[in-house]
Amino acid sequence: MEQIRTAAAEGLASCHMCGRVSPVTDVHCPRCHSKLHLRKPHSLERTWCYLIAATAFYFPANLLPIMNVSGLAGNSSDTILSGVFNFWKKGDYLVAGIIFSASIMIPILKMIALVWLCLAGSGLTTASPKNLSRLYHITEFVGRWSMVDVFVVAVLVCLVQLGVISTVTPGPAILSFAAVVVLTMFAAMSFDPRLLWDRYVEHTAEAPPTRND
Repeated sequence: MEQIRTAAAEGLASCHMCGRVSPVTDVHCPRCHSKLHLRKPHSLERTWCYLIAATAFYFPANLLPIMNVSGLAGNSSDTILSGVFNFWKKGDYLVAGIIFSASIMIPILKMIALVWLCLAGSGLTTASPKNLSRLYHITEFVGRWSMVDVFVVAVLVCLVQLGVISTVTPGPAILSFAAVVVLTMFAAMSFDPRLLWDRYVEHTAEAPPTRND
């Protein structure tokens, strides 16, 4: 099998600011003067730290009330999941589906995907780097929609505050949920998908050559 030559093996680095490819020995990019790195410094360590912090915030984000409602009928508090159930029982299936997908399903799937990518980047799992790179870009894109639940609460607060019958205030879970979204975004930004191809090159280099008899 022909050995794959990479830019890193040739001592070439892509500037993370302007994208220009230059010899890493230049230290700084000739175009924008940013510091050159073959790979994002401490990519896996930073990604793991953000993931652990996001996991810690994920539990209070789902267990604590995200919205408090007070009015003539009394006071009530809803978690994300109870809010989904309430919307579903009232027949608002679209709203319930959007909140469930953006607030519960997407964050946990994103964290699972990033854990898998980190394991692959460490060489602990073997999978196609092409498919893993696609997974990374999908994870990075979909994660932007996780803030929709925060926007829903903000809109509800604004709408209900216009009346005098009831009052809606954000609950303590809103901060934890926002922290989960921000931390998972930082985790995705910290991960360097080129590590997936580095592990693939190392694996193919270590594999014994095949014989064609």
